[in-house]
Amino acid sequence: MTEFTPGSALAGGLMIGASASLLLNLNGRIAGISGIVAGLFQRDLREVSWRAAFVAGVLLAPLLYSVLFGPLPPVIFDAAVGMIMAAGLLVGFGTRLGSGCTSGHGVCGLSRGSPRSVLATGVFMITAVVTVLITRHLIGQ
Repeated sequence: MTEFTPGSALAGGLMIGASASLLLNLNGRIAGISGIVAGLFQRDLREVSWRAAFVAGVLLAPLLYSVLFGPLPPVIFDAAVGMIMAAGLLVGFGTRLGSGCTSGHGVCGLSRGSPRSVLATGVFMITAVVTVLITRHLIGQ
C-alpha cells in the first residue's frame, strides 16, 4: 500500500460501515467474514443462502469495479507462495481461536461497544505491529 489517499480511505470506510450497518439492521447479523464463511458449511439452507450471497458480493465487487472504472491496481506479493499459504492458515486458525476476525470484532464489535471485541482488536493490532517489526525490520535486514 504505497498510494494512500484520504479520499479513497474515507470512501472505503464509509462503504464498509454502511454495509455492516445494513446487514445488522436489516438481517440481524454481524458482518464478520470468518463467521459468514464458516456458516456456509451449515445444513440450514436459510443460513447458507444469505451467507453465499454475501461472499458472492465480496468476490464479484472487484469485477464490477473493473467494468465501471477500469482495471484494478496490480496486487504484488513480496513473499513466496508457501509463506502466503502458511500465513492464510495461521489467520484462519487465529480467527477460530479468537471467535472472530478483524471485520467482526474491529468493525462491528467495536461499533457495538463489545468488551470482547475491544480486547480482540487490541490483540490483532499488537500482533500486526510485532509481525511487521520482526519480518520487515529484524529478519529483513
